[in-house]
Amino acid sequence: MSLFEAPPQAEDRRVRRSRTLLFAAAIKLVTERETTAITVSDLADAADVSRRLIYQQFKDKDSLLLEAGLDFARKAREERRERIGDGPEMARARLVAMGAHFAEHRGLYRTMLTGSCAYAFSQALCELFAPGNLQLIRRRYGNELDPDVEQDLTDYLTGGTAAIVHSWVVSAPDPLDPEMLVHRLGRLLPLVLGPEPASEADHTTRQ
Repeated sequence: MSLFEAPPQAEDRRVRRSRTLLFAAAIKLVTERETTAITVSDLADAADVSRRLIYQQFKDKDSLLLEAGLDFARKAREERRERIGDGPEMARARLVAMGAHFAEHRGLYRTMLTGSCAYAFSQALCELFAPGNLQLIRRRYGNELDPDVEQDLTDYLTGGTAAIVHSWVVSAPDPLDPEMLVHRLGRLLPLVLGPEPASEADHTTRQ
């Protein structure tokens, strides 16, 4: 390796730092302007990096916006799980917190869900939240379902949830009420997955 070449670890640190700056700039600009019609020059200036660096790391401007939005949503999900817990008994609390996050950052999400990278962003959000829906289905059915049926049901539940969240974020009147989102999703869940099976205790009580 040439003495003028940066060590791989140093290079990785620079890449992570530049991506962090670019993601923050993208979130800030989309939130403030409520549009994805942002130029590469705008993003470079806001992050204090060169246009060339952006094209080195991203296919195009929409790829940067997509990754920034997904990174923002992923970090918020991780924070919720760390703060609230990951157990099934806390599922409703996590859902309320998710709704509160979308409500707080409505301008960002509404723009991303209706802008130039809307389809890709919607698909990425579905991929982000699908594992949680798969866990929900497995808690309900265990190993009863054929793997193909399990996957189709996961896709169905995820897509339906995404449609409700999309319409709520984009079209619901201000201010957004996270409890209303939870109510809408909660009343549909038994219709999709069926009622919870009665426990042995419940069964004994009814005898």
